[in-house]
Amino acid sequence: MTAKGNTGETSPLAPGVEAPRGASREGAIFGSDVMAEALRALDVPYIALNPGASYRGLHDSIVNYLGNENPRMLLCLHEEHAVAIAQGYAKVTGKAMAAAVHSNVGLMHASMAIFNAWCDRTPVVIIGATGSVDSQKRRPWIEWIHTSRDQASMVRHYVKWDDQPGSVGAARESILRAGWIANTAPMGPTYVVLDVELQEKSQSEQLPPIEPARYMPPVSHGVDAGQVKAALDMLLAAKRPLIMMGRVSRSETAWADRVALAEKLGARVITDTKVGAAFPTDHGLHVGAYGSGGAQDTLQAIKEADVILSLDWVDLGGTLKTALGTEETKAKVIQVTLDYVIHNGWSMDYMALPTVDLLLSTETDVAASAMARALEGKPSKFTGGKGPDAIDPARVAGPITVNQTFAALRHVVGDKPVSLLQAPLSYNSKSWHFRHPLDYIGSDGGGGIGSGPGLSIGAALALKDSGRLAISVFGDGNFLMGCQAVWTGVHYKIPLLIIVCNNQSFYNDELHQERMARMRNRPVENKWIGQRMADPELDLATIARGQGAVGLGPVKDATELEGVFKEALRELEAGKVVVVDVRVLPGYAP
Repeated sequence: MTAKGNTGETSPLAPGVEAPRGASREGAIFGSDVMAEALRALDVPYIALNPGASYRGLHDSIVNYLGNENPRMLLCLHEEHAVAIAQGYAKVTGKAMAAAVHSNVGLMHASMAIFNAWCDRTPVVIIGATGSVDSQKRRPWIEWIHTSRDQASMVRHYVKWDDQPGSVGAARESILRAGWIANTAPMGPTYVVLDVELQEKSQSEQLPPIEPARYMPPVSHGVDAGQVKAALDMLLAAKRPLIMMGRVSRSETAWADRVALAEKLGARVITDTKVGAAFPTDHGLHVGAYGSGGAQDTLQAIKEADVILSLDWVDLGGTLKTALGTEETKAKVIQVTLDYVIHNGWSMDYMALPTVDLLLSTETDVAASAMARALEGKPSKFTGGKGPDAIDPARVAGPITVNQTFAALRHVVGDKPVSLLQAPLSYNSKSWHFRHPLDYIGSDGGGGIGSGPGLSIGAALALKDSGRLAISVFGDGNFLMGCQAVWTGVHYKIPLLIIVCNNQSFYNDELHQERMARMRNRPVENKWIGQRMADPELDLATIARGQGAVGLGPVKDATELEGVFKEALRELEAGKVVVVDVRVLPGYAP
């Protein structure tokens, strides 16, 4: 391992942004040089960070030893944004990006974003740091309060693996292991804590060279041919087969295999707005998309099914219970998942225990593709046809609905390829059709409000130069909790359009307060107290402009939507970060 020879991908960012002066050194001189080499060996093109003294040695090595390339730094204004950006990048690429957090305090800031990545099963390699473990070498006050025993214990329940290596050689190994584990299914975040003393230690002797790839072997989860046959026998004999498509990859090949499988089986398909696009939503076999509150058409399909194939469906047990109540499903259930491998007793993100008659312990792409290949040459049970068109409500003068917002946006973008990076809780799945695995990348996973801006910037970075428009739509609460992440997108010239559906309230909690009031026979009229963001109204466009983005709005009349979106699209295609404040009526899609 040497600093020469960039093994990572070429950065699409403007070359003049934060380019270091002076040549990189030959040969690792300090411990952090070895650590930086190990990061480069992971092929992580970027490391998102908020700087801190606990990893000042590594920071110097990335800049002055690696030349700020592979990985390249992305400066963030908050550690939570750094991890969110890495999560968004991985949601598009399927590969881990790196993030760095400063000491215990940075980890505390980042913990919500780490939980999101964990629940989303998204790979992220997180580098942490600590003041000197040797108390005799700590600087007074600051390095004492920024040093903690077993720092990783704060997030251990929601990372796949963590370590605090005790030597430079061990740090190299830990970083390689962190990348390998994060990128191995079921994927998730990993955390490595680097002692400041090890980083700043002079390397009097070079570590023996190694071939990093040999320490990160690709892991292939095969599928048993007998189980594939057993699953297909059940599905082919079914009168009303149903495929519930959950966590799948962004692979076009795997997408085509899932379509072929459904058509061969004549199986109806439901998808989930909590995860990325898995199946064409205007296909004749697509019943509907299941959201956070369920959907009647998808629940009815579950009730009618006699055999169900779950492709790592998020909360299979809970969804079946929502559809069937206390009655145990009479349908045979085939579950394809590896998720149980990382379940633990602290986080309940393993959900309700589902009814399963046949478990295929493998990745969803592997199983679905194996089934599709096994059916090649057999006649298709799909007779053809398309699903209904996307809803297109009239945009008449007056207050704006979320459905009108999506319809206007769809009209403006036309046939241009769009990646929808986020959708608000009030999103109606019938508003927008997905026909490609990158048309929609799914929610943040853990329900951590404030993730939207950072996650969207990371995804937009991964999509840069792809020919796809990066557009994110989410609520005002989400924007306001994470709005400082916009600066990073502007600074690194990452084209992105954010549309904020602004109902000036934490409206989901208004509904909870309304429910409480009705249950307790108390005044429903008070549900808004402690929820509404008014007096004064927040000017979201000004917040965006203050960070160098293009800020438009507030848009308060439905007839103005298309005009504003045309302006936003022009700025987006010119490479800008654009934020549009759309004042929408509160309410959720049925």
